[in-house]
Amino acid sequence: MDWKPAARQLAASTAIRPESRWYEPVATTPRHTFVPHWWARKTSDGEGPVWVRREGAADPEMWMRNAYADTTLVTRIGTLHADHADTAAALPRSRDRRSTSSSTLPSLILTMYREAWIQDSSRLLVTCGSGYGTALACARVGEEQVTSVDVDAYLVESARARLAEAGHHPRVEVCDLTGDLPDGGFDRIISTVALPSVPVSWLQALAPGGRLVTTIANTGLVIVADRTPEGGAVGRVAPQAAGFMRVRHGEDYDDTVPEDLPLWQTAQHEEGDVTTSRYPLTYVPDTWDVRSTLELLVPGIDHRQHHGPGDNRTLYMLHADGSWARATASDRRASPTVHQGGPRRLWDELDRVRTWLAVDGDLPVRGADVTITPEGVTTLSRRGWSATIA
Repeated sequence: MDWKPAARQLAASTAIRPESRWYEPVATTPRHTFVPHWWARKTSDGEGPVWVRREGAADPEMWMRNAYADTTLVTRIGTLHADHADTAAALPRSRDRRSTSSSTLPSLILTMYREAWIQDSSRLLVTCGSGYGTALACARVGEEQVTSVDVDAYLVESARARLAEAGHHPRVEVCDLTGDLPDGGFDRIISTVALPSVPVSWLQALAPGGRLVTTIANTGLVIVADRTPEGGAVGRVAPQAAGFMRVRHGEDYDDTVPEDLPLWQTAQHEEGDVTTSRYPLTYVPDTWDVRSTLELLVPGIDHRQHHGPGDNRTLYMLHADGSWARATASDRRASPTVHQGGPRRLWDELDRVRTWLAVDGDLPVRGADVTITPEGVTTLSRRGWSATIA
């Protein structure tokens, strides 16, 4: 297969100009090598949405079209790698069938790398996944300056082999990104998985003046911070939002929002306190700044939605402390009827954030200053507002 024209077209659409230092890495890296199989979303008649396995070699034209599109390709659902699944596999999409690894869309990888301000001499620690992002880093600075890590031993093994096939031999190790890192003295640590907070091990592994770039789990916040002589870091929230799968510590996600059937039943059927919201329905996971701000104020809300007849829609918010909210509206512009209960009024918290946005025109998470102590306590601040992530 002649993949090079497709790779150059991808480079033109993501690196923009041939003069970019990232143009040639994208144009000369065979992304299809790193994603021979993947999971695609599909709606199955009568069965609801499912994950279906795609095999590149079975349809080379489809393989090229998908591999060199600027899109994320999911490679693992739950504990099942697409490489290991049956050709005809189809998995119902559900809470226990979540995507757990992927080949990130190339433009987003480049966004993270550009925020890191990588220099020719930079020693990099990057996250592995399929290995494609690692290959781009090798093509940019040289394989001897790149270390790539993943908690999944199979991903490390397969990425190492596929990197070698593409002509790169960086250090690739099995490692929990939140624990001890291989060696140290890195000039840049760049994560394309989301973390709950910045690990202390990152600060210890960064060289003086080194830079870290990561996203915070359940938000769209990209944190860019430079190590200080005292062992902490200072920086900012990048202007472009991004979302990644959250970090794993083993075979599957730790369920941070375990299913609470009695609470879910309560949220669906109880009357609670009844009010009318001043704002139309907004499904929080589809937003960036609102989602990020609400997560900092009330971490750990489980958001769900249900589409009824016509434009009727109901949104749910549940929290492990027993708080719940249900909001229903007949169309996109209608003010929803809200039912709430438990120790906190979750919908009121959401409306507080949306009022903040309406009054100020933006939310303070956008462009906030970032301070990280040597103990890993991260504080975001802007315009007299602050929030702490520990």
